[in-house]
Amino acid sequence: MRVTRVLILIAVLALTASGIWFYLFKSTEVYGLTMAHGRLEAEQITLASKHAGRVADVLVKEGDTVNQNQLLLTLDSQQLLAKKREIEAVIEQTRLASDEASAAVSQRKSLLILANTDLQRAQTLYRQHVAPQEKLDQAQTQHDSAVAALRLAEATLKRSIASTAAAQANLEELQTLLTDNEIRAPRAGRIQYQLVHPGEVIAAGGRVLTLMDPLDVYMEVFVPASVAALLALQDDARLIFDAVPQYVIPGKIAFVAPEAQFTPKEVETRDARSDLMFRVKISIDPLLLQQYQSRVKSGVRGNVWLRTAPDAAWPAELAVTLPEA
Repeated sequence: MRVTRVLILIAVLALTASGIWFYLFKSTEVYGLTMAHGRLEAEQITLASKHAGRVADVLVKEGDTVNQNQLLLTLDSQQLLAKKREIEAVIEQTRLASDEASAAVSQRKSLLILANTDLQRAQTLYRQHVAPQEKLDQAQTQHDSAVAALRLAEATLKRSIASTAAAQANLEELQTLLTDNEIRAPRAGRIQYQLVHPGEVIAAGGRVLTLMDPLDVYMEVFVPASVAALLALQDDARLIFDAVPQYVIPGKIAFVAPEAQFTPKEVETRDARSDLMFRVKISIDPLLLQQYQSRVKSGVRGNVWLRTAPDAAWPAELAVTLPEA
């Protein structure tokens, strides 16, 4: 009889515990806590080509982890490289022309000094009535010609320098085009989708790759106005994914929409779909995500528990439980 009573007591306690568990995780509200359904999202960056061209090589594949500024894809640049060689040749020519013009300026300066000396001597001899007017006029003409020749040489030098600068600017512009033909990762992340293959011709602005940032992961849920009004930004939250319900992931309320909107069809709530709902974003600590970077996957569905009362304590069933890193 005593053994039977003990067994009955154990059964009652087990049923009571399971009832509490059922109430907590099958209902959507507990005192100071509310539950919503959502899907794990990750920040995605769509990489596109700035210019039209043919895909030369794709250096990554879907699922690859990449570093910031890593080269991911290249477009065919043969025409641009040929144009670059042409501009470099023009730059060399203009530099040679500048050297010649600089030498001509030096020469004209020397001739002007000589012409100036001859003019001063002719003026002195003329004042002394030793040289005729003809000699003075001849020296003046030579001096004026030397001045004009120096001005021409200096103008030629400036034009050569300007031509070099223009060609250099064209080379820098071309280098920018060559750089644009190299698609690099704007940040570290994981390749989500490869949208093109070598040999394909894409238009300007054509999408080539999608990059997911596994350190910028969040869950978006929709809650009624009565709940949204009670949420506090940066307050703690708890995430439980359908695939691994044994783990409880910590999060924080990062954003509450200032305006209501209709609930999207793919989000299930206990309220009618026609009710206006508020979008709430729950973020996960990047340092935590870094530890589990290889396990982070967008699209995983689950539940998130939010606190609607500041004094609400997290029950033991919602204590943070993480897998082994």
